[in-house]
Amino acid sequence: MSNTQVHSETVIETPRVPTIDMKLEIVVIPVLDVDRAKEFYANLGWRLDADYASGDDYRVIQFTPPGSNGSVIFGKNVTAAAPGSAQGLYLIVSDIEAARNQLLDRGVEISEVFHDAGGLYAGTDEPYLFGRLRLSGRDPEHRSYRSFASFSDPDGNGWLLQEITARLPGRVDADATTFTSPTELSAALQRAAAAHGEHEKLTGEHDEGWPNWYAEYIVSEQAGKPLPV
Repeated sequence: MSNTQVHSETVIETPRVPTIDMKLEIVVIPVLDVDRAKEFYANLGWRLDADYASGDDYRVIQFTPPGSNGSVIFGKNVTAAAPGSAQGLYLIVSDIEAARNQLLDRGVEISEVFHDAGGLYAGTDEPYLFGRLRLSGRDPEHRSYRSFASFSDPDGNGWLLQEITARLPGRVDADATTFTSPTELSAALQRAAAAHGEHEKLTGEHDEGWPNWYAEYIVSEQAGKPLPV
C-alpha cells in the first residue's frame, strides 16, 4: 500500500509539459459555383483575404467574418466534399436581433430568431446545438448561448447565428478582456448599465464609483465569473 501511495503522489506532482498553441483559423466549405459563392460572402460584409488561381484546375478564395480570428475558404478542387454538405457553422454574436437585421438589410434569407426547447430534443427541425426543436423568439430568460437564427449560402451550406453575452467559466482568459468592434463593446456597456441600474435600486443611492462597477461587470461577464450585484 505504501508503494501505491508513493506512486500516486509521484504522478500528481509530475509537472505538465507546456502545450503548443493550436489556433483554429480555417474552415473549408464546399461550393459548386465559385463566383456565386464569392458574391454571396462578399455581400455579407466579410473581408476578402485571398482569391488565388493556378491554371484552370485550381482556385481558392478566403473570407473572414467581421471580428473573427477564423476564416473560411472555398474554391475549385479545394475539397472533395459535396457542395452544401457543411452544416452547423456557428457565427457568435452579442446581439442576435441586430445581427439578423443586418443580414436582412443585405438581402440574406434568414430564419426568425429561435431558442432551444429546454432539453426537449424531439422534433423534425433542422439540427442545431441544443437539438431539433426550435421555439420561436429569443430565449425568454435572455440566457447566453440559447438564442439562434439560421441561414444558408447558395449551395446550402448551413450557418447559425448564436447569441453569447456571457461566457461559461474558463472559456476566456480573465486577464485578456477584448472586444472586436465598437458595436460589441457598446452592447457590453449597455448590459452593464442595465445591471448597474438594478444595483442602484437595491442600494437606494447614486453610485459614485460606477466606472469601476462597470469595469468589473464587463470583465467578469466575458470571463464567465460571478457578476457584481
